[in-house]
Amino acid sequence: MFVVVVGCGRVGAQVARGLVEDGHDVNVIDENPEALQRLGGDFAGGFIQGVALETTVLEAAGIERADAFVAATNGDNTNLVVAQVARDRYEVECVIVRVLDPARARFYEERGLVTVCPTRTAIDSISQALRTFSATDGEGA
Repeated sequence: MFVVVVGCGRVGAQVARGLVEDGHDVNVIDENPEALQRLGGDFAGGFIQGVALETTVLEAAGIERADAFVAATNGDNTNLVVAQVARDRYEVECVIVRVLDPARARFYEERGLVTVCPTRTAIDSISQALRTFSATDGEGA
């Protein structure tokens, strides 16, 4: 499988490294050339420095042949726009987008994007931990 990953921060870099370790072909896009260091010297995938909102950068990364696309920058707007471009313009079959705002994640999920919302995951986990604590340690302690 060939995957384009946008964003080489903690999330994008780990996703890219994991995909390469699993035997997939991966190209990573990031604006910051120093982000390449997060991938490590032994990273067998590609790295393209540039702004993923530019089609020339997406095409340099090989989006036209991508089987999957991951938008994992730290900006919801960037992630949502490039994910929609990957899906609608380049017809990438599997598009996954990280969205920090739970309301926006829900909105775009309803429009067919596969979203991952770490904020919603944290809220759910904290709420569940508090419910479990309350049930085992007594009510209203």
